[in-house]
Amino acid sequence: MPSEPIDPHGVVWTGVSPKYLTVRLLGWLLSTVIWLIVLGIPLVLVLTGVWTWLAPWIIWSLVALEVIIAAWTGLLIPRQVRAIGYAERDDDLLIRSGLFFQRAMVVPYGRMQYVDVAVGPVQRAFGLCSLKLHTAAPGTNAEIPGLPADEGARLREQLSARGEARLAGL
Repeated sequence: MPSEPIDPHGVVWTGVSPKYLTVRLLGWLLSTVIWLIVLGIPLVLVLTGVWTWLAPWIIWSLVALEVIIAAWTGLLIPRQVRAIGYAERDDDLLIRSGLFFQRAMVVPYGRMQYVDVAVGPVQRAFGLCSLKLHTAAPGTNAEIPGLPADEGARLREQLSARGEARLAGL
């Protein structure tokens, strides 16, 4: 991954699985189809004359807006997936994400309370999982989606062992 201005110097990032792109694109496709169906029903009702109180241009405008938003989102998803990464250091785990609003998070091993690995049905079909780190701070949103299942299990064990070894402030 290319270095960004918010990245610490000399960090080598590990990206998520390329299969995660397919998972994200499937979610995007399902969402787009649902929105087009939701907008298509009023369009049919207006065009058939059942709804005479609504101007056709309003519905056509909403459909066009949905197509533009869906196309823009679909074009951004590959870059968003490539922007997700993590790096294990001696005392902490770095997590980065974001394309326009970039975020680089440092989670000290000694502050981790537990490590959660979650798998949904679509992720399971692609052999992926999501790893979430829980700390005492309620605002911590340290999550790495799209990890290969074996890498998620390895990270869970590795991070748990490092967290127990460092138990900061407890």
